[in-house]
Amino acid sequence: MELDYTEIGKRIAKRRKELGLRQAQLSEMVDISDPYLSNIERAVSIPSTEVIMRLAIALDTTPDEFLVGTSQRSEAWKDVASLLRPMSPRELEMARGLLTWLKEQNIKE
Repeated sequence: MELDYTEIGKRIAKRRKELGLRQAQLSEMVDISDPYLSNIERAVSIPSTEVIMRLAIALDTTPDEFLVGTSQRSEAWKDVASLLRPMSPRELEMARGLLTWLKEQNIKE
């Protein structure tokens, strides 16, 4: 599956605007520079997984809203997001690995 970074940038910008945030505000929340966020939204720069996660948390959504255009907003997501928010980049990478492993287990309810 090929990611469309133009669409990803548009989705990030759309969600930011829905929440009434300026680029400078979101950049500060996510700890990236204003020009970098602008470049992401215009598909000039490709964001890392970590940046996508931080953007999703700051914009109260899930990374899949940006990556594939679907959202899974729920209370459970907010609980997980609150646990991820204070993590260091290394801890986030470990959490991503754990979540990837869990997804691969194909556990049904």
